[in-house]
Amino acid sequence: MRKLILEDFIDDIDYTLIGIHCSIEDYRLAYLVNHYLGLKLRRKDVDIEYKDTSSYSIFEWNDQKQQTIWNLVANISKIEVNDTIDATSLFVNQEKFTKTNYLIPEYKKVNFILKISDDPYQHLQKQALNKIIEIPQVITAFGIDANNLKTTEQLIFN
Repeated sequence: MRKLILEDFIDDIDYTLIGIHCSIEDYRLAYLVNHYLGLKLRRKDVDIEYKDTSSYSIFEWNDQKQQTIWNLVANISKIEVNDTIDATSLFVNQEKFTKTNYLIPEYKKVNFILKISDDPYQHLQKQALNKIIEIPQVITAFGIDANNLKTTEQLIFN
């Protein structure tokens, strides 16, 4: 009889995450991150879509020199939903409201997430975090522990 341990099949997390809270548009933040960190983030042709309702913009740069992949992705997706209200009357009311979805629901105050792939020792996270905090439009930035997240499968972009 053999005993299999599930932990033997689970890969270690080989990426680091930085949560960024700011009130600027995604393209402006990507420009500022490129400028302050010396990256070359570019918007991908297709946004990330989950559950056919939410869409998140994503920027990516594959750094061949350090063999890392940088992703800047929006954490918030706002969509307009039509709601029909039928009060058993002659008229049917339709109301529109905005529904907000989050890529990482545990961090609802985070507007953007910077993911640094293939950074097992987290040396790039500390450098990037210090430079992101210097950006005047950024309110705050902090490291996110990926081991404490419930939905890590949403962070697989490739």
